[in-house]
This record gives sequence, structure tokens and C-alpha cells, in this order.
Amino acid sequence: MIASPCVKVCAPDAAGRYCTGCLRTLDEIARWREMSEEERTRVMAELSARRRALEPARTAADRDA
Repeated sequence: MIASPCVKVCAPDAAGRYCTGCLRTLDEIARWREMSEEERTRVMAELSARRRALEPARTAADRDA
């Protein structure tokens, strides 16, 4: 079984689309236990792309803080 990518930092981003800790959508988090291995594998593969896409925004927010 694929382990959850949860890092115990559960907070939605400003747009409410992703958890700032694991980058899963709120729906993905809610459905994780019911997902098939195929669905979990797909989500895990998407997390790297999400991280790369969101990194410029995170870096800018850190600079502005």
C-alpha cells in the first residue's frame, strides 16, 4: 500500500486548492483511504509537478513576508 504523503502540516493554501504541507487537494485528502492503488500512484506522481508549479509563488510570498 502506498503511504500517505501527509507531513502533519494541514492547512489549505490561500486559494483553498491544496494543503500547504502535502500539496494534495482537499478531496484527495478526504478520499485517500478509499482510493485504489492506481489512484494513489497517480496522485503521488502529480505532487512533484504541483510542487514545481507552486514553488515560485511560495518563494515570492516568503520574500514579501
